[in-house]
Amino acid sequence: MTRNRQILLMSRPDPALGPTEENFALVEAPMPRPAPGEVLLETLFLSLDPYMRARMYAGANYAASATLGAPMVGNTVSRIVASEAEGHAPGEIVESAHGWQAFAAVPAKGLRKIDPTIAPVSTALGVLGMPGQTGYTALVRHGRPQPGDTVLVSAASGAVGTVVGQTARELGARAVGIAGGAAKCAFLTDELGFDAAIDHRAPDFAQRLAAACPEGVTIYFDNTGGPITAAVLPLLAPEARLLVCGTVSVDRDRPGQPQSGPGMQELLSLALVKRLTIKGFIYTDADLMALEPEFRATVSAWVRDGRMRYREDIVDGLEAAPRAFLGLFRGANFGKLLVRVAAE
Repeated sequence: MTRNRQILLMSRPDPALGPTEENFALVEAPMPRPAPGEVLLETLFLSLDPYMRARMYAGANYAASATLGAPMVGNTVSRIVASEAEGHAPGEIVESAHGWQAFAAVPAKGLRKIDPTIAPVSTALGVLGMPGQTGYTALVRHGRPQPGDTVLVSAASGAVGTVVGQTARELGARAVGIAGGAAKCAFLTDELGFDAAIDHRAPDFAQRLAAACPEGVTIYFDNTGGPITAAVLPLLAPEARLLVCGTVSVDRDRPGQPQSGPGMQELLSLALVKRLTIKGFIYTDADLMALEPEFRATVSAWVRDGRMRYREDIVDGLEAAPRAFLGLFRGANFGKLLVRVAAE
């Protein structure tokens, strides 16, 4: 290979339309060369995640906007093909954050080496990566599930939600998932051991949800916001914990678009009357990062012995990334969404 392939973010989304494939461009660039202290990486898998939508826009967020004219941001699992850094050899597999491109020369410092004997290397972007770490650490730290609790999680068949529900089950709580479609709900109960799963597309969704949580919801792990959260609020038990992980159903950068969800006064009234704890978090928060060693040891062991199961939705080819990414917000994926850029 003498040329690199990249997908660049070429324009900000039109607030009237939201992100489209036209915001991206597939280009060829010279093959990068590693400088002293750097390694040349070949991307094997690229992670596609909901947070990327907010990074496409300009303006304040918890992380900087993606740079126009540069490869779109994203984490990868990559193979070292050349090294100018001590302690890193060609053939090693590492996790990097060099975005939507086939090759990258990056500083070796900060790369996480991946042990392919634990699980397939793709899991470093899912169940054993940022999504899994987010679900496990936030539930343990902020949810504090105990036997007798009912843990409800939205987007439950996704990379975060599957870990949340299975962790709740391992800690003795009831696990109830919300997902889109019968196949995803069956996956949660039949394969992952959730106690119940509710299809949010069902016309009687609210009634089914109430029936699945007869004692109320003590911990709600919210990945969606919007109308799903509105249906959950009346079911929250006194002193319930509402953990806000994501708002995938709401594009907050499209203020002119109608958004359905709980009203502010409704939420505040419930918080007062039921003494709710509402906690937003980012997985890099110091108190969550302190649990990273526990997460890696615990969940790796669960994966090895089959107690923690996972599903990956893999599309092939870097050029497939924009369309697959946009499908995230229609619920088109089933499991952790990855792009296979090169063969392992």
